[in-house]
Amino acid sequence: MIQLSLRPYWYLRHGQTDWNRDGLSQGRTDVPLNETGITQADAAAKLFETCVSKHTPFTHIVSSPLDRAFQTAAIVREGLIAKGFEAFPLETDEGLEEVCFGEQEGQPMGDWYDSWIAGNYTPAGAEPFSVLRARAVEAINRATEHGGVPLIVAHGALFRALRAAMNLPANVRLPNATPLWLEPGAATQDAWSLTVVDA
Repeated sequence: MIQLSLRPYWYLRHGQTDWNRDGLSQGRTDVPLNETGITQADAAAKLFETCVSKHTPFTHIVSSPLDRAFQTAAIVREGLIAKGFEAFPLETDEGLEEVCFGEQEGQPMGDWYDSWIAGNYTPAGAEPFSVLRARAVEAINRATEHGGVPLIVAHGALFRALRAAMNLPANVRLPNATPLWLEPGAATQDAWSLTVVDA
């Protein structure tokens, strides 16, 4: 199993979409931000402006190419540039796309996540959790391998896979547009530290 490199990074789940609001599984369906999501992305930019100095600042942004994530990343970047920050490079990585939920996309969120994470159930046409975990880890390793500290802007289920790779409980819901600072433990088998930046 591929291991997550022991290099810190920032993580930001995209802002809210109508499907988030309505409790529907989005997966790979390319749902845009709604007005609340745009406001959340603006607020995240303000949090980064005031709080990033408490941790290592990010040097570049790597986003999922799905619209809800890329739009969030662009809003954060433009908000910081407007406040005098440098124009951070912004690129996309297909490895950060949300999981494909197959037949569950567009359906109400169910109670099958634990079974999916454990490898006991995968919806028809969906991506197994182990496959999601491998590509998520590979994408983070690409984002950190050339130096600097990336801000990763991506998705909720993908972050569940990263939590598993960071030796943290996997099935924890991540709020929309809440900045996280992530630092590795001393060794691969150690749990990472996760700091929610909210003030």
